[in-house]
Amino acid sequence: MTARTVDSRHGGRDEASPSTGPASGPRWSPGDHILWRYRANGGEHPHICRPVTVVRDTGELLAVWVAPGTLCVKPQLADGTPLHREPLATRYTKPRKTAVCRWSGTGVLKIAHGRRPWSVWLFWHRGWRFKNWYVNLEEPRHRWNGGIDSEDHFLDITVRPDRTWEWRDEDEFAQAQRAGLMGTEKAGHVREAGLAAVDEIRAWGSPFRDGWERWRPDPRWTVPSLPEDWDRAPEPPVPGPGRPGGSGGRPVSADGG
Repeated sequence: MTARTVDSRHGGRDEASPSTGPASGPRWSPGDHILWRYRANGGEHPHICRPVTVVRDTGELLAVWVAPGTLCVKPQLADGTPLHREPLATRYTKPRKTAVCRWSGTGVLKIAHGRRPWSVWLFWHRGWRFKNWYVNLEEPRHRWNGGIDSEDHFLDITVRPDRTWEWRDEDEFAQAQRAGLMGTEKAGHVREAGLAAVDEIRAWGSPFRDGWERWRPDPRWTVPSLPEDWDRAPEPPVPGPGRPGGSGGRPVSADGG
């Protein structure tokens, strides 16, 4: 598979390799609105949903923008307690529900390469001062007409601008195994994926070397809406561009109603 170089003004270089491979499913155009969702661990239905704007989609690379102020869906405990405030010992055993929230602070650029079992997120401070990359270990993404679905694997990696890195959420990764959300074999595969990501960091491969930290969103873009049927079952993919993620129903209001 040959490498392809893209003008750095559009985010840098995209190199396809046999190890990544193009993702199957619909392709989208810059400015399209789709849904980036995560299923509940061990479940079949999404419990995290973020409407995003497509920055680039080559098949080998998908880059999307989570705009500030976007209405998203996240899990919380049934009594309304945010997950991060619940002690780790019971965080994964107490009943849960989903809640609509607004993405606060600066936006996030998410980049996924082919079938790699992780995505890389870019964070900025206010004023577009680059903060860090964040490697989110996850199931390879499944494309459908309205967006992509995955499952989070708890373990993550932070990469600083000086190229130093560290594991994140190792305590949650261990607790998820104790709670029965991830078996020993799968946990081993996740750790292997993390080590492969570390190899990419040490080699300063894509997307770290590609200049995405200099990327800026098109000022003409609007904030995607959250459709009422954000948790709908994925429609079978069709060739060509997919439908915008918000096309399947009325948007949810700002108060989550």
